[in-house]
Amino acid sequence: MTMQLQPEQRAQELRQVLDRYSYEYHVLDQPSVDDGVYDSLFGELKKIEAAHPELVTPDSPTQRVGNELLGGFKKIEHSSRMLSLNDVFDKGEVEAWVVRMDKLLPGRTHEYFADIKMDGLACALIYQDGVLVRAITRGDSFIGEDVTANVRTIKNVPLRLRDEPSFEQFLVGRTEIRGEIVMLKKDFIKLNEKRIAANEPPFANPRNLAAGTIRQLDPKLVAARPLHFRAYDLQRDDPREVPTNMFAYQAITALGLNRNMQASVFINVSDVMAFVNSWDKKRNDLPFNTDGLVIKVNDRAQFAELGVVGKQPRAAVAYKYAAEQATTVVKDIVISIGRTGAATPVAVFDPVVVAGTTVQHASLHNADEIARKDIRVGDTVIIFKAGDIIPQVESVVLELRPKTARSFNYEKVLAEQYPELTFERPEGEAVYRVKGATGPLLLKKALEHFASKGALDIDTLGEKNVVALVDAGLVKDLADIYLLTKEQLLELDRFAEISASKLIAAIADKKQPQLDKFIYGLGIRHVGAQTAVDLARIFHSIHALQKATLEALLAIDGVGSVVAESIIAWFADPDNEALLDKFQEVGVAPRYVHVSGKLTGVNIVITGSLETMSRDEAANKIRVLGGTFQTSVAKDTTYLVSGGKVGASKLKKAQEYGTKIIDEQELNSLLQ
Repeated sequence: MTMQLQPEQRAQELRQVLDRYSYEYHVLDQPSVDDGVYDSLFGELKKIEAAHPELVTPDSPTQRVGNELLGGFKKIEHSSRMLSLNDVFDKGEVEAWVVRMDKLLPGRTHEYFADIKMDGLACALIYQDGVLVRAITRGDSFIGEDVTANVRTIKNVPLRLRDEPSFEQFLVGRTEIRGEIVMLKKDFIKLNEKRIAANEPPFANPRNLAAGTIRQLDPKLVAARPLHFRAYDLQRDDPREVPTNMFAYQAITALGLNRNMQASVFINVSDVMAFVNSWDKKRNDLPFNTDGLVIKVNDRAQFAELGVVGKQPRAAVAYKYAAEQATTVVKDIVISIGRTGAATPVAVFDPVVVAGTTVQHASLHNADEIARKDIRVGDTVIIFKAGDIIPQVESVVLELRPKTARSFNYEKVLAEQYPELTFERPEGEAVYRVKGATGPLLLKKALEHFASKGALDIDTLGEKNVVALVDAGLVKDLADIYLLTKEQLLELDRFAEISASKLIAAIADKKQPQLDKFIYGLGIRHVGAQTAVDLARIFHSIHALQKATLEALLAIDGVGSVVAESIIAWFADPDNEALLDKFQEVGVAPRYVHVSGKLTGVNIVITGSLETMSRDEAANKIRVLGGTFQTSVAKDTTYLVSGGKVGASKLKKAQEYGTKIIDEQELNSLLQ
């Protein structure tokens, strides 16, 4: 069963959930979800509204920057708006940003200023004649809260700027220094350790704790928590006093404030990206949390000349590292049978980028896991992926659960998807397995199929040799045959010098198998020889097929939901993923061969028995000549071959569709 919500309904539900999350985050400082979850749902709403502008409402979260502020603090207007930045996620988007600037400033060169983006509470410190007079939170970017009394308790915020002769002009008049209030990771850990020792619940994360602390009405409570201020900008009434962003950083240090010492200036995008990539690997070693970097035009005059579009300046972007959490909608739950006979459930969902890679399915492990997390078809779920770990469903966003969602009946789905198999769940185990089938038995059947004529056609690797290899423990999966040596075979009773050499040579000859034969040989349920041909024709590589979406598979003629879901499930199974990796490691490289011939574009169905060849032989000959072998008559069927013991239903359909009916002799003429 698949499920697809209407855009209007989905947008309405997303707005309601985002409003609640935003209230928890900005007003209560008690978020119930990770930032990545909010960003993912927000991004989904933006996409819906971009595709359907008529659905945009004035109160949509996409139409405003912030939310209503917590009461108790005086509202103060910023001297200039505290702008947000457009996000970019790869080198191509950074280069596109540069191209846009070059069009506005043709013939002008740029220096690029890059700094690590801190995950804290944005705040502006106002100094009058060198003395701290006010601290204002970002608020809605136009108006913030006066939190001066609380910020004065932060030990690394100077109450008076240092008198540095080279920067003494900043001690006269109004100097504004903007930055982030953060809690360093080491301080956060120590604070939580104390709370746990006192049987108090630990805080969720440093960013939210910093934001919640600075909004406390009692400065004594603020002083008791180790907050830290890190500056990222300096502003004056006369912008000419701050010619570059790097000059601003030098002044910040001279005036006695902390800032990131990693900030650097570059003259080209390649060097910027090298800086970006280096910190992607080292960011966990930083004393504070970060989700990316800020990249700006270094020259402040150019920065001002480029101007602002909406809420974002043209001369700066925020490079975001890949989020390790995202949300998506479960379209289906299918079950894959692994090589050991274990029935593994797989969630199939809309493609989503997590930790830098696009994922569209995740193992749900077993029936207990589905029940524990109460995952249902149609649910919006949080996908988690840390580094190279296989993606997992972390939890369900219950607020977005559709009314039609029903609990997943594992045994019922097993019976529907595998009616010819019987499953059992041994006492004390979480996994359902095929009854009466052991791992070695399944492997023998799989290897026989892999080596069969319709698949890789490996000479001399028949049933008896397969049994001998598996029973001897020489082959534990399909890829192991490519690791066999003649010496290993000679130790078995079935092999002598010639037979061993012959089998090794036959296996080596199939290290670059035809892609469709390889796909068919994998034994993916419901994928026959013709479907394998169609898949190879569309995707051209096993890697592309592995990444295929459900929609892409359903778009192929002859591939319905049952086949598509079976393909998705097979590639989602961890055992099968490991098998494909092993094939690559041992040098197996399936190749796509474009087949064309006299039967290209011709679709043929055979009904009844043939005298001169088997049905499989006929199907193979049809494909070799570029034709398509169909199992049932359809509107696009060119010929129905009528053999002995003809099926009346196929003849009737052929007559209805106007399909030409030929006999075996005419088929042989076509195949010559």
